This record gives sequence, structure tokens and C-alpha cells, in this order.
Amino acid sequence: QSTWGQKNTIFFSVTMIASFITRSMKRLAPTLAYTKRMMTATKQNGRAIFVGTTALGSAVGFAKLVMCEEDSYEVYDEGAPHNVIAGATLPVEHAVTTKAPHVPPPIKRKHAVLLKVDMDCTVGVVPVTHRYKYQQWRFGDDVPGPFIRARVGDVMELNLTNRDDSGMPHNVDLHCVMGPGGGAVLTNVGEQETKTARFKLLYPGLYVYHCAAAPVPVHIANGMYGLILVEPEEGMSHVDKEYYVMQSEFYLDPPGKGSDLAELDYSKGLHEKPDVVVFNGREGALTEGKMLKAKTGQTVRIFFGNAGPNLISSFHMIGAIFDRVYRDGSLMSPPARGLQCAMTAPGSASIIEIKPLVPGNYTLVDHSIFRLDKGCVGFLSVTGHKRPDLFYSTEGPSPCVGCKLHA
Repeated sequence: QSTWGQKNTIFFSVTMIASFITRSMKRLAPTLAYTKRMMTATKQNGRAIFVGTTALGSAVGFAKLVMCEEDSYEVYDEGAPHNVIAGATLPVEHAVTTKAPHVPPPIKRKHAVLLKVDMDCTVGVVPVTHRYKYQQWRFGDDVPGPFIRARVGDVMELNLTNRDDSGMPHNVDLHCVMGPGGGAVLTNVGEQETKTARFKLLYPGLYVYHCAAAPVPVHIANGMYGLILVEPEEGMSHVDKEYYVMQSEFYLDPPGKGSDLAELDYSKGLHEKPDVVVFNGREGALTEGKMLKAKTGQTVRIFFGNAGPNLISSFHMIGAIFDRVYRDGSLMSPPARGLQCAMTAPGSASIIEIKPLVPGNYTLVDHSIFRLDKGCVGFLSVTGHKRPDLFYSTEGPSPCVGCKLHA
């Protein structure tokens, strides 16, 4: 190694020592990891790569030390022996689950429980659009599946029963579960079979769950998904309204003459060209008398999930600004403020809070706006006193003819 490289190493080593003095050893770990990577790069690639890696690695590591207040999270663990069955000593509680767009009530308790969740795998033919029906595969008896609400530290006991009389096997992969398959390997169920498994919930946040039986894309594309909220120990802040909204797409092979029952077109799924993009499993789920409702001045929290299976959602509410957005469903990171869209990837979620001040209908869309004509639209109907100080014209509102956005 050259003299220049040695001086560079000494300089950044001094930086790390200074950081050590001002921060705990625990927070020094990221920089030490970067240093190890630097030394490996030096041996393999010589001074040029060493210089760049050293400078970048030490700078990033030092920035993480100085700026990151919560670089690591102490996984929730009450210190029970590792060979004890999860939840063996906890009080038992049966989960309250709800169908979209409704959400179970906030958790008031301050202790962990063994939370029992019963869930069935079913099938059912529904009008997925105004034109076509479709046989959806489901958790429970609707798409999306039931909303589950838990608390960090809870042990969830999941009882999964397969009531699909086609003989198709199913399971569930919960993104909040740490362990192989997110629980799928423990919950594979054949026809009329029940499996029980326990999972300790270690991280707070809003998570997607879905079927992961082969072929996985088919099970998700047919409707097997939902959301689970794991509240932090201190609970969630109070809001006036909470709603459950999940976006997904369907890939249709149109029916033959004399039928309105479409089937899955796997080729369209491979090419990521959906016929239908909707909220809550079907066209019109949040319109036509099924709008979400609130009053002016109320804080509304939307638990939003994107089941995909392919498309990223640019979730937007026309006429509203998102006061808080917990990106990727994280309740360990501070929320973003004052956003216009919440980008949500397939298999991920966002927690969105708004406070509408002006009465009227606010339109929920994916701002990849052509998806509007594939069914991706809903409404939040807000009632209350007018606010001419915020929103005023000498003439009344006049939506354009045939408009789908401003009902």
C-alpha cells in the first residue's frame, strides 16, 4: 500500500476513534463494517479503488454515526428461554378482524397476548368489473382478506383452514413474520385441512400477507392477500376515522360467447399488462354508494396496501395533501409530511393521514392515471361547513360531462 494510502487510512482511523469517543460502541458498528470492506477492497484492487472506497465508506459511516438516532432496533424480546414454545405463558385473546374498508378498533392494552387468528381459504365468483365476473381465491370470504390488528410482542396463533373444494393447496406468507417463508412453510394446507402455527411479532408496522403456494403469482393474482397492522408498544396516535384500502390488478382471459365469467390470463401477467386495476378487489368497491366518509376537520388514517402482483402504485387523493405518510408501512421511522402521492411497491404498504378542511368528494386514484379507465378510482365523501376562506368561487362547482374523477 502506498504512503498516500497509508496517510488516508490514518486520517480516517482518527475520525473513527473520535466518533468512538462521542458515541457508543454499538453505534460505531456500521463504520467498522465499512472499514472492513475498505481493507478487502485494498487487497483486491489496489490504491485507486482503496482511495474511493475509503473516502466514501468512512464518510457514509461517519454520517450514520452523527445523524442516525435509531440506527438499530432492539428486537422485542422479553428474555424468555429460546426453547420455550412461543406464547406459552401469555394471556389469550381472540383477534377482531374486519372486511375492507373497515378496520378493527385500536388496541388499548399495554401487554402482549397470545392472539388467536382463525382464517379460511375460500373461492367465490364476484363481478370484478361491471362487465365480467371472476372466480376469486380468497382469505375469508372477500378480497382483500381480513384486516388483522396486533401489537408488537404479541404471539399470533394462526389457524389456517383450506375450504377450497377444488383441491388447490394454500398457505400464508406474512411479511411481519421472521422465519422461512414468512410462515408459509408451516401453513401449507390441503383441501379441508387445518394447520396451526405461532409467530412472535417483533417489529411494528403495516405489512402485507399473501398466499405463497405454487405457483405464487397465480394465487396472488386471483386475490389471496390482505394487511396486518402490528402496533408499537405505545400504540397509535388518536385519529377520527380509519380505513382499509388495498390496490391490486387482474389479468383477464375474456369469456366465450354466452358467458360473463372471465379467467386468469397468465401470459398477460407475465407481460405485466392488466385488464383491471382496482381498490378492494373489484370495480366500484369505493364508489356507487360505498364511498369512505368523514367530516371536515377530522383526521382520517388510511391503511393502504399494494398487492400487485406487478404494478407500483402512485396513490393520490385529488384535493388533499397527505399530512403524514409512513412510507413502506414503517412505524419505526418518522413520517414524511405534506406529500401529494404515496409511492407503494407491490407487496408493500403505506399509512396515510389527512385532515380535509373543505366539504366535498375527494377522489382516490393511482396517479398512473390511465389506470382510472381500468377501474382504479374511489371516493372520500366529506361533509361539513363551507370554507370560503380556503376554497371560493362566485359560481358553483360544475363537473365535466362524463367525468369519473369529480363525482
